[in-house]
Amino acid sequence: MTDPITGAYQDFAKEMSYGDYLQLDSLLTAQQPRSKSHDEMLFIVMHQTAELWMKLALHELVAARALIQAHGELRPAFKMLARVSRIQTQLIAQWDVLATMTPADYLSFRDELGKSSGFQSYQYRALEYLLGSKDPKMIEPHAHRPDLVALLRQHLAEPSLYDACIALLARRGFAIDPAHLNRDVSGPYQADPSVEAAWRTVYQDANTHWDLYELAEELVDLEDSFQTWRFRHVTTVQRIIGFRQGTGGTAGVGYLKRAVGRPFFPELWDLRTTL
Repeated sequence: MTDPITGAYQDFAKEMSYGDYLQLDSLLTAQQPRSKSHDEMLFIVMHQTAELWMKLALHELVAARALIQAHGELRPAFKMLARVSRIQTQLIAQWDVLATMTPADYLSFRDELGKSSGFQSYQYRALEYLLGSKDPKMIEPHAHRPDLVALLRQHLAEPSLYDACIALLARRGFAIDPAHLNRDVSGPYQADPSVEAAWRTVYQDANTHWDLYELAEELVDLEDSFQTWRFRHVTTVQRIIGFRQGTGGTAGVGYLKRAVGRPFFPELWDLRTTL
């Protein structure tokens, strides 16, 4: 290979190249359409890309939670949480690309999907668990994969990102109800008055509690982006398949609509009414 800048020749036979580092041979051969439909490639690439972004989001959220739990190190965690919000921006934009697919385009290969469904994305489920939306029934679609069941059960049993933030509030001296602090974190999160009171104090005296105030706003940004992603998912699916049953036997648009607006951090939204 000749360097386009220096003109020097470089032989990559014994060196790591760009393609080697990114494992592009594996990555770019992972798209295997099962039909002759032109649009199936779009469907595959869009969903594979979404899974890659979700992998990065999980990486960032797990690291942010660890920092908050271990030392209350918020500044590095802020960067990680902000990055996840930006990842969500990419995921939201992807729906615009998929929306170029018409109902007829999708129906030309839909039967090839069999029982596969985005409902079965274990990374998406892990994200929900990390953010506090926990339902053990959501592990059932992965029963055929003991490794994924074990992974999701681990996420289910661990404190969520929000649990870590509430524990931090308690360590900072806020009066969080002990019963709430010691609740079973494997269950769905329920709003608690003592948590809302703590966040209200943070907002009412932001100068004193600036890092916690910024943490709260990072969480709101994160949820805002996630809920926008959910909403665009609903509108795109409705645009393409209407109210048909989803692949894999899901309720399609009806199921997706029920998830929109279901909060991860309810006290941070509720206090906006009472401030």
